Amino acid sequence: MYKLADDPRMTRVGKFLEKTSLDELPQFFNVMKGDMSIVGPRPHQPREVKKYRDEHFKVLNIKPGITGMAQVNGRSDLTFEKEVFYDKYYVEHWSFWLDLWIIVKTPFVILFKRQKS
Repeated sequence: MYKLADDPRMTRVGKFLEKTSLDELPQFFNVMKGDMSIVGPRPHQPREVKKYRDEHFKVLNIKPGITGMAQVNGRSDLTFEKEVFYDKYYVEHWSFWLDLWIIVKTPFVILFKRQKS
């Protein structure tokens, strides 16, 4: 799904859900089905995957996550290149402790972003 910066179709409730990241909750069904992980690289759009360099394709070998390195290091404020950098870093340095750090940091990033807006 594509997000527009100032989508005129977005209702106040929709803006609230997006701002607080509550719109991400339905993805837990995908986690329960085994299609996604709680932590992992966010899936990229096909037009973005076309920009991958050879070393970036390894991120496609693991399940996408609801949250990940890019989300706790800038969320939607990151450039595509920086997001892919964090995704690659996550794949190359994965550990239980890294996942735990990302899970613990995620709510703080969401709350800080909400207060800032």
